[in-house]
Amino acid sequence: MISPLLTRRHFIRSTAIAGTVLSSAPFIRAADPAKKFRTALIGCGWWGKNILREAIASGRVKVVGLCDVHENTREVAAEQVTDLNGDKPKTYNDFRELLEKEKPEIVIIATPDHWHALQTIAAVKSGAHVFVEKPTGHTVNESRAMLRATKESGRMVQVGLHRRIGPHHVSGMKFLKSGAVGDVGMVRIFAHGGGGRERPTANSEPPEGMDWDLWCGPAPKRPFNQKLHPGGWRNFLDYGNGQLGDWGVHWLDQVLWWSEEKYPKRIFSSAGRPVAGISVNNEKEQTSDTPDHQVAVYDFESFTCVWEHRRFADNKAEKHKIGAYFYGTKGTLHIGWRDGWTFYPTDGKAQTQHEDSQLQEPDGHNLKLLWADFITSIESGKKSVANIEIAHRASVLPLLGMISWRTGRSIEWDAAKEQIIGDPEANKLLSRPYRGPWVYPEA
Repeated sequence: MISPLLTRRHFIRSTAIAGTVLSSAPFIRAADPAKKFRTALIGCGWWGKNILREAIASGRVKVVGLCDVHENTREVAAEQVTDLNGDKPKTYNDFRELLEKEKPEIVIIATPDHWHALQTIAAVKSGAHVFVEKPTGHTVNESRAMLRATKESGRMVQVGLHRRIGPHHVSGMKFLKSGAVGDVGMVRIFAHGGGGRERPTANSEPPEGMDWDLWCGPAPKRPFNQKLHPGGWRNFLDYGNGQLGDWGVHWLDQVLWWSEEKYPKRIFSSAGRPVAGISVNNEKEQTSDTPDHQVAVYDFESFTCVWEHRRFADNKAEKHKIGAYFYGTKGTLHIGWRDGWTFYPTDGKAQTQHEDSQLQEPDGHNLKLLWADFITSIESGKKSVANIEIAHRASVLPLLGMISWRTGRSIEWDAAKEQIIGDPEANKLLSRPYRGPWVYPEA
């Protein structure tokens, strides 16, 4: 369901490159390395095909089915797969029909956030292992339902938190945990980018061959708008949770990876749209409706974590515009994206330490390693590096930040019960009503 489409030539060339790089990546030999898992993709746009490309490059999958609510998107994807490895996957508009007819062993889910829960739950109940994009759910109780269904099914679910396995993230985390940074009392995580005033875009008819009603699914059905699709849905609250839900989950996960504390005790967030302007949603035109800037404070027992983003005023005043600063008594460690990690010691006589990133291009991520770990977990029975339990904890934090922003007050979190303490109004936002005939999953 995500676009824009990759061209057939680009998809094949990128897959060939991925296969070459994969040969040098660490991979535990399987009990039966010749086995190919029957694999299906739900959501055949740009990012879904990035994941599928790595799956094909591993040599461990047979692509049997592709699902997308846009006919052209799914048919082009099918041609690309056939040109690449000879597989002739059948195409589907509805993921339920795909699961019933193809009975895949692995399902890749790369749809908008509001679809993750229902599709993951249906897939694991059908007997498939799942590779699903982050965050786990659009709401907290969707994520809880995904966790519950996964445990009951005994299937493996890997979530797209690829920074869990990226080489410079692994080494940076080892450096941090070694004590080299000293006692860390505060973490600042952030993702900034340029932007300005947002003008409404006229609504239009969906593209020919697109099932817009099914794209909206359990979420409210807005008029079709090019700001929404392809890709822009992340900045519409009906379908995504803005920068905090999209980028924040990666860096909050890095904090949880480092900390022995699984959850904060209190969360407060403030945000707005002073530059983007008032959101618009009517029968004629729309803008996005997520904040153009946001600050969220997560109070843990032994440290404070602050998230911030701006979709204006690019962060050229600092050395880094994406990542996490860990502030310790011996110095500050920045773990970033394309700029690797850097330690700035407090001692002015000590040298700065740095490690470059090792990323898979052209996208700059480590899907290759994450997919290899997923296959290993399926065959070994051991938990994957970004398994559903880890990803659930990371995904809940941005969702709680959005609840604090919506209610306009801080919230206290009972991690054991996964409930907001003493605030019935905020607790209601842990779930949301579904548009019929879809039924909210049981958490």
